[in-house]
Amino acid sequence: MDSFKPTKYKVSCVATGRCFDDDGLVLEDRQCKTPSLIRTDYETKQINFRGAEYGLYKYCDWLPVRRILKGSSAPVTYKSRGLAEHLGLENLYITFSGYYPAIGANMTTCSFKETEAYSVCGRFDESEGRILVVASAGNTARAFARVCSDNNIPLLLCVPEDNLDAMWFEEPLRDCVKLISVQKGGDYFDAIHLSNVALKSKRFVAEGGAKNIARRDGMSTTVLSAVECIGRIPDYYFQAVGSGTGAIAAWEVMQRLQADGRFGTNKMKLMVSQNAPFVPMYDAWRAGSRHMLEYEDHRARRDAGIIDAKVLSNRRPPYGITGGLFDALTDTGGEMFVSTNSALRKAGKLFEQLEGVDIHHAAAVAVDSLIQAVAKGKVEKNAVIMLNITGGGEKLYKQGKTMWYMKPSIVFPLTASEEDIIARTEALFA
Repeated sequence: MDSFKPTKYKVSCVATGRCFDDDGLVLEDRQCKTPSLIRTDYETKQINFRGAEYGLYKYCDWLPVRRILKGSSAPVTYKSRGLAEHLGLENLYITFSGYYPAIGANMTTCSFKETEAYSVCGRFDESEGRILVVASAGNTARAFARVCSDNNIPLLLCVPEDNLDAMWFEEPLRDCVKLISVQKGGDYFDAIHLSNVALKSKRFVAEGGAKNIARRDGMSTTVLSAVECIGRIPDYYFQAVGSGTGAIAAWEVMQRLQADGRFGTNKMKLMVSQNAPFVPMYDAWRAGSRHMLEYEDHRARRDAGIIDAKVLSNRRPPYGITGGLFDALTDTGGEMFVSTNSALRKAGKLFEQLEGVDIHHAAAVAVDSLIQAVAKGKVEKNAVIMLNITGGGEKLYKQGKTMWYMKPSIVFPLTASEEDIIARTEALFA
């Protein structure tokens, strides 16, 4: 690799257009009066795709990173044969983020959450002594844990106890990574609450989720992988959504690619899906509402417990915020689908039979939504379609290995006081 020089960029507020400098931690424009996402505005308008030796950072022209971390892999896009023939599609491209060495995919956490972790941690400056905090339903925590452990970056993870089966690794992590949980019966929203309480301590700093420009731009590398392979912006983009952050990222990078000028100017239609019965964004979109509809806590927890794709159980997604999923779907004429547990299981098995590798439940939701779209005539047979397989190869990766499972240092009850949470969490990094 030649010497790495970070790309220059500004940050702009979607609602107002105001531009300002990035301090490496900013998550919003504090001068903006309404809730709005911020975006990166890169000085490099035409992206240069670097070599495979860069891993994810082959797309560093459009990543807000100050350094390259070791161990990253980029998503891999290939033209489907098996699933495409089964569905009668002429130009189906699969972007695979996971472990499938046969196609060159080597993400050992088996999830596209690695794209977020390597970008966010490449932007974050831990030399200031503050500790990054990440709340997760599972896959994001696994990705951040591995990246931070490999690169010796202090990290606090907040994961529901019910989701700890996602915290698997081939070997124990370094002590710089700590995990706390909310008791059984709690969900992702409760883990977010736990992280928000911890963040009242000045020792910790929020990763920020969807508001973090590095997270979204990291996720956008799936689309960059597709465009690098195809040579043009796809007509349709299929992905399952829990927060919708990946779809927002796809919409944002599509606009950069349009401005690049070399990959066409067509508007990629977002085709996103949720796992029933947990479908709050689908319900809001179907009602034509920018705002999420009322969803009682007890019913949300119950529904989140029912779905197979637990990572899709975000109760407070960036849906109605300016620059969020509602705006992305509206601008692209997008659509939302619903997939049942039985349908996604069937779709997952079909994908494995036809494409040769196992996939995560969330990815199977996306496959099922593509099947639905084809059956309903919502996509043309010759359309260029990107199917974002956001996780897979876990069964393949684990073959013949004994996995190590990370255990929480503390499991907090749902009724834990803020004082107790802060004091005990700070003590973990004493």
